[in-house]
Amino acid sequence: MEALTGFSILIIFIGIIFLFMILYYVPIGLFITAYFSGVKVKIFRDLIGMRLRKVSPQVIVRNLISATKAGLELNISLLEAHYLAGGNVTNVVNALISANKANLDLGFSKAAAIDLAGRDVLEAVKMSVNPKVIETPLVSAVAKDGIQLKAMARITVRTNLERLVGGAGEQTILARVGEGIVSTIGSSNTHKEVLENPDSISKVVLSKGLDAGTAFEILSIDIADVDVGTNIGAILQTDQAEADLKVARAKAEERRAAAVALEQEMTAEVARMKAKVVEAEAEIPKAISEAFREGNLGVMDYYNLRNVQADTDMRSSIAKPDEKKDKDA
Repeated sequence: MEALTGFSILIIFIGIIFLFMILYYVPIGLFITAYFSGVKVKIFRDLIGMRLRKVSPQVIVRNLISATKAGLELNISLLEAHYLAGGNVTNVVNALISANKANLDLGFSKAAAIDLAGRDVLEAVKMSVNPKVIETPLVSAVAKDGIQLKAMARITVRTNLERLVGGAGEQTILARVGEGIVSTIGSSNTHKEVLENPDSISKVVLSKGLDAGTAFEILSIDIADVDVGTNIGAILQTDQAEADLKVARAKAEERRAAAVALEQEMTAEVARMKAKVVEAEAEIPKAISEAFREGNLGVMDYYNLRNVQADTDMRSSIAKPDEKKDKDA
């Protein structure tokens, strides 16, 4: 009796496991839901086949039911293929339903491509219906009169589904608009023109077609704020004046150093000449003695020479005080 009881428990346990396996591979409840929703699915080919292909029947069938109720005709094989490719089936189906209600031209192939490209296709459809406002950071530019202006713009964009795959994002739009603001302010003669007509910036920027090659269509560009910054022209002129002053000082110092060097060189040359004179004067006694020995100079000639030297020295001593007085005068 105990062995029979244990065998019965084993049979019941195996039966429960078998029942769970059948319910897992054959989702009867999901089949019934699809049948009464008007969606035709086959148990063996579709539901059990999805389990064997590692596809979630709940995701595929429930999204197929949503699409059918919204009036869309989708192929269950395409949904499975998108699921196996790593796509978000729920997002794609909801995007198709939203696009259909908004009368947007969006097919399953395009929606699947957008989703597999890493973009949120549902958000793109919502943004196409309800445009988004993005705000640029504070853009600084300088008018021709040298006054700096700081502007901030609000850009109203909507998704362009045709260019969503491969199109540039919001950062490109912001960069292009910022560049347009800088160019427009920089071409203004005075900053007052910009302050009087800030809409002139948006008109010029909007006419440049800045949304080309992007995933968006620019609807409007509105200048939210324009503030006056610093006087860049005056700062540049001041910096230039300081630089010119430094250059002039450097050149003056260069000329002074050259003059000092020239003076030192002339002093050295005078010293060399005096040394030569002293050296020549030292040779005079030798020449006199040589003249005595050779008989070219007599005693009387020598005394006359000495008298001339004495007379010259006397005249020099008399003239020196007068020169000093002239200098003092």
